[in-house]
Amino acid sequence: MLKSDILNTLKRKHNNINPDDIENFFDLFIKNISLSLKNGQNIEIRGFGTITKKVNKEKFVRNPKTNEKIFKNKTFKLHFKIGKTFHKKLNSINNE
Repeated sequence: MLKSDILNTLKRKHNNINPDDIENFFDLFIKNISLSLKNGQNIEIRGFGTITKKVNKEKFVRNPKTNEKIFKNKTFKLHFKIGKTFHKKLNSINNE
């Protein structure tokens, strides 16, 4: 699902709200999630799930082809743990 699909769905369901306000709210929502993760905070949306940032430490790695050691900077990965309510809804959809 694309951002445009989500916005179109919200606009259809909430036609009493200005479409530009819906798009601004969505952009602000995504921006706040990004800033929170960047600042080391976890995102917890009850019933949906939790998003955490994992850090891979900087280290030396070896190029298997040349056997040369290369320094790899620290990297970040996101981890999503699904909430119980969302997990139950997904499983009930698959069983129908």
